[in-house]
Amino acid sequence: MKKLLLLAITIVLTIGFGSSLHAEYPRKPVSFVIPFPPGDLEDVLTRMIADEFQKMYDVPAAVINKPGGGGGPFPGAVGVAMEAADGYTIGSFTKAIPVVSPYIGIDALKEDTFESIGIFLTYPFVIATKKGAPYSTMQELASYAKGNKVSLGHFGKKAIPTRVTKALAKKMGFSYALDSGFDELNCNSLASGDADVINTTLQQVFPCLDEIQVLASITLKRIPITPYAPTVGELVPELGSVLWNGLFVKKGTPQIVKDKVEAAAIKALDSAKAKKLATDTGAEVYWMNAADSDALIVSDRAAMARLKEILK
Repeated sequence: MKKLLLLAITIVLTIGFGSSLHAEYPRKPVSFVIPFPPGDLEDVLTRMIADEFQKMYDVPAAVINKPGGGGGPFPGAVGVAMEAADGYTIGSFTKAIPVVSPYIGIDALKEDTFESIGIFLTYPFVIATKKGAPYSTMQELASYAKGNKVSLGHFGKKAIPTRVTKALAKKMGFSYALDSGFDELNCNSLASGDADVINTTLQQVFPCLDEIQVLASITLKRIPITPYAPTVGELVPELGSVLWNGLFVKKGTPQIVKDKVEAAAIKALDSAKAKKLATDTGAEVYWMNAADSDALIVSDRAAMARLKEILK
């Protein structure tokens, strides 16, 4: 009987000690991992969140960019998956990580590899070309491409905006003669002739907005900065889609840890700086909690299955 009592006391003390350790989180530097090069919207906003996290909890918070994963194999996300479920490595992931990666043969990335903390960004993704091109609308591009070679630059063949762009072309009766993946797609990509049409975020081409023509946006509503450009959903309703970014941790991370990260994110995204970024770039900046984020992920997985059928 005494042995059982001692065992029970030991278990209670162990649980209590473990909870205390989590309550003290963070006790050491925290890393926010972005599986893309620096400079785009997820990078800017994640740095705001990391800065706020550092201020709130008085520990270093570093943002680590790991290029090379627009449509897989997502080495940055795989790296997060290999870390402990303790909240000291946080992934800042696009929709592709939880929605696409579980189904393209990446062993480390399964449906239940990560848990969402929350989604905070909808990208102002656009399909754009140089001003002076032989087409200034998607309809004109469709007509031109039937008799001429047009090249497409994108962030990877399996990237969601790429697939939406190709599905749109298919629905409009044409295809791109050439397509190439890039880590960065900006003003130079069009000016240098790397591609005739690019699929990128408005943030990347904002410095040369007067020199390009936005043909369409991959957003749920028209971007205020380019109100003349229709959404893909306006052109082909079944393709209405968005690309978002959110914060994720390894499955099994304690809730108190996720709550602390969320608190820092909410405060950072409500700042004047974040709101100005949204106004200046056409991005949607907000905070969606874990439950709503999980529901959106389930819905997006079904949408991606429909997109796959179109692209067969």
